Parts: sequence; C-alpha cells; structure tokens
Amino acid sequence: MNIKISANNLSAYFGKKNTLKNINLNVYCNEIMAIIGPAGSGKTTFLRSINRLNDLSNDFSYKGNLLLDGEDVYNIKPEILRRRVGMVFAMPRPLPRSIYENIVYGPKLAGTASKSDLNALVEKSLKSAFLWDEVKDRLNTSAMKLSGGQQQRLCIARTLALRPEVILLDEPCSGLDPISTAKIEEAMQILKKEYTFIIVTNNTKQAARVSDNVAFFLMGELIEYNSAQNIFTIPEDKRTDDYISGRFG
Repeated sequence: MNIKISANNLSAYFGKKNTLKNINLNVYCNEIMAIIGPAGSGKTTFLRSINRLNDLSNDFSYKGNLLLDGEDVYNIKPEILRRRVGMVFAMPRPLPRSIYENIVYGPKLAGTASKSDLNALVEKSLKSAFLWDEVKDRLNTSAMKLSGGQQQRLCIARTLALRPEVILLDEPCSGLDPISTAKIEEAMQILKKEYTFIIVTNNTKQAARVSDNVAFFLMGELIEYNSAQNIFTIPEDKRTDDYISGRFG
C-alpha cells in the first residue's frame, strides 16, 4: 500500500510543554486510521499538525517532519494544504447560512462558479455524507435548524465538496446519538475508496468498528501501532491492553 502521510521523529511543543514525543507513524492511502488514548495524550495535536492548524498558536514549535505524499507539509502553502487535508471537529460548526450555501461556500472561493457544477457538487457531497434524502427539499433553509447529527454530516459534506485527499476527524461522534453515529461510520467505510481518513476517538468500540489500523497514544508517546484486529485482540504492550480493557483512561 502507498504511504499517504508519514511522521518521522515528530515532536510538538506549546511553549515548554512537550505534547508529542518522537512520533514515527505511517498512514496509508484509502484506509481509516484511528488514534486512541486518554485525554492529554497528544491525539488532537497530532491531527492538527497534519494540516498545520497548530501553527495558529503563537507558542507552537516542532521538531522532525511530517510528509504528505513524500513532501514536507511545511513546504506546502497552508491554504493549499488545508484543501488537500480537510478537518471535521468534535462540535459541528455549520456556517450561519443555508444548507446549500454551506456546501458551495468553499468551492466558490476555490473558483467553481458554474451554477450547474455547484448544484451537482451539493447533491454529490450531501449524498456521500448520507444527508441528501433528509434535506433535498429544504436546501435553502438555515443549516442552524438541523439536528446535531445532521449538522455534523453537513460539515462532512462541506469538507467533501472541496475534494480533499485526506479527512481528519476529531471526535466527530462525541455528542451524537447512535443512529447519527452509525450513519457517519457507514459513510466513512464507503468513502475510504476515495479518501484517507484519520479519526481521533475516545470510543474504543468505534475504533474497533471502523478502523483498519490503530495508533495508541499515551502522554505524548506512540505506545503501539498495529492493525485494528491485533490491537483489540492481541495487543503487544500491556498499557494498550489496560487502556482498551478500561483499567485506566
């Protein structure tokens, strides 16, 4: 399998606080890679390093490198990088606009002007996020009127509309009901044919359900990285076993 993202001796700092410690990790094309671990393990810091969102903090610094298709992410302009690597956050963040405008906002900025192209993109993106059938008759209503689960799927559709290569998901189902969670997980399984997913989740059962490979982070260190099957059946490190068994975390 081709490597999509590669971290090589990656360390991250916020001021003097060492949040990531010499992470070495490969993420492969068209897989779902889950990152698990207790709070404060560096999971979100790693995620935000990939599309350089950590740069928005004045006290952030790093060592090592992080490659996208073999190119250092710091050699890619942030605005281009963040189109290639989209991110969906734990709390849905729809724009205070219509459902339709939420989807087309980014593509318009990127230069898509044709009404027919935008209409097709809206339909395709919403179908891919398993939301089209629920909203197709009210595209001009406010996105703020959608339920939490629908808003999160709208945010996924909005990300898909920019045609990224990688999609980062930071606890995307943390506040959602089981039905909405199942729809997002089903969408991920279908969409990985076209995209690479990295999901941070505190739900080990979710990681077991959806992921191909799993990385277990603890206090800024990568403790274990293996297939989901091995992590959840025969983990090599006792700390991994203790975490997924609920003995800490």
